Parts: sequence; structure tokens; C-alpha cells
Amino acid sequence: MVGVRDNDIDELPKNAANYTALTPLWFMERAAQVHPNRKSVIHGSRHYTWHQTYQRCRRFASALSNCSIGLGNTVAVIAPNIPALYEAHFGIPMAGAVLNPVNIRLNASTIAFLLGHCAAAAVIVDQEFFSLAEEALKIWSEKDKTFRHPLLVVIGDENCDPKSLRYALDKGAIEYEDFLQSGDPEYAWKPPKDEWQSIALGYTSVLASSSTAFITVDSSR
Repeated sequence: MVGVRDNDIDELPKNAANYTALTPLWFMERAAQVHPNRKSVIHGSRHYTWHQTYQRCRRFASALSNCSIGLGNTVAVIAPNIPALYEAHFGIPMAGAVLNPVNIRLNASTIAFLLGHCAAAAVIVDQEFFSLAEEALKIWSEKDKTFRHPLLVVIGDENCDPKSLRYALDKGAIEYEDFLQSGDPEYAWKPPKDEWQSIALGYTSVLASSSTAFITVDSSR
């Protein structure tokens, strides 16, 4: 009988039969499969089922991918607790990118520092905070010679003055729902190859010069 060394298991390489990277993205897929018609989101007059939410997240990921945003990129979201922010927690990592949820109570100077530090490839901003984002982008562009204007998407808010949405669109922003419609609801997202892959980036809300960044990986969500 051939003996088995104690370290044989340790030397066994990862493969599809013995390893799957942990990721919270599976929870969304499973919810859509098991409870497709149950309510997932209720926000004022807006109601979504798990099937609809999963499709919206896949559209989000697809739309980002169509803009060449994915692995190695960071997407900043400046928005309160609304459906789009929830969708960002799944749609952005489904594209392989890293989510950076920005505290809406920060000033433009601090937000400019955060956007520059993470080199945001896209900024998704609620209509209410578009002027704040615009000022932050201006500060970033003036301080960074390597500045490249990120993709700018504005989330329409029916409770806000429609003039502010028109202003954002006139400035070159894409309306969020239109952005989603450009994506594929059946987008074949891929789980991370390594559960240590970054999924989210956060910052402590202090002075920009001393703000601390922290990374969340797939297995820790």
C-alpha cells in the first residue's frame, strides 16, 4: 500500500472540484432563483422583486463592462440609502470593480481627495448631490496633473427639482436608468478567482489629509 504523506493535502492545488472563492454575490443569485417574485426592495412607490433586482444588478455590471470598467477599477457612489446604492453593492463587483461608497456628509474638498486617492474610474451620484460631486471633481482636476474625467452617472430623484437633473445631463452625465438600460439583464458575471480579491473600499470620515483607507475582500462581506 502506498503511503500518504502528511503534507499531501497542503500541496494539492486549487481546482474546480475542491475550491470555490467565497463571495456575497452568490446570495443575490440564489435569492433570485429561490424567491424570484418576492419583494426585495421597497422605496416609496418603487417596488422590485428579487428577480428584478438581480437583473438590474447584472445590467449595472454589463453597462460598466461596456465602458471598459472592471477588474482594477474603482467606482465611487455618492448617494443616500436608495435602491441604486443597494444595486451598486452587487452590480459593481459583478463587473470585477471595487465599490467606494462615499459619505454624503463630507465636503467637496474631502471627497476630491477620496476620488483622487482611489483613482475613481466612474462616479455614480444622486441628483441631490450632483453639485457637490461637480465641485469635488473640479478640485481633483486642479490638484492632479494626471486627472482623467471619470464616467459620470446621475441618479434621478423624483423628489428633487427636475432642473438639477437637466443641469447634470447638460454637463455630460448619463441618467442612471438609461445607463442600466444599456446593459444586458442576462450578463454572465464571473465570481472572483480569489476570495481575497477587493470588493469594496472605504475611508474614515476625518480630515482629508489624515483619512485612512480600508479594503474589504469578498470573503469578509
